[in-house]
Amino acid sequence: DVQLVESWGGSVQAGGSLKLSCAASGITASTNCMGWFRRAPGNEREAVAFVYTDGGRPWYADSVKGRFTISQDNADYTLYLQMNSLKPEDTAMYYCAAEAPYCSTDASQFKYWGRWTQVTVS
Repeated sequence: DVQLVESWGGSVQAGGSLKLSCAASGITASTNCMGWFRRAPGNEREAVAFVYTDGGRPWYADSVKGRFTISQDNADYTLYLQMNSLKPEDTAMYYCAAEAPYCSTDASQFKYWGRWTQVTVS
C-alpha cells in the first residue's frame, strides 16, 4: 500500500515562504498522479497542485499560480510544494494525495491521503 507523510508546515508572516514535503512509499507507475490539496477552516477541501508521476506539465489552482511550485523527486517520489509570497488566505491544512486514474480537482478520485500538515500565514 501507499503511505504518505507530510511535513515542513508551520507558521509564517505574509509574504514569506514555506516548502512542504510529502514522503511517499509504495509508489509505482500505476500511481499515475500525486498532488496537494488544502482545507481552510469552514471550507471544503480544494485542489492546490498536482503532477503526473511520469512527468508532464503540472497543474495549479488559479489562486496559487505563479506563487507555488510542485515538484517530485524521481528517485523516491517524494513530493514537494514550494510556497512563496504566502497570503493569509493560504492558511489551511495541507494534504498530500496519490493514485488517481487521472489528475483531477475532484478529491474523491485519489485513493491515498496523508494525514495533513498545518500552514498558518499571519
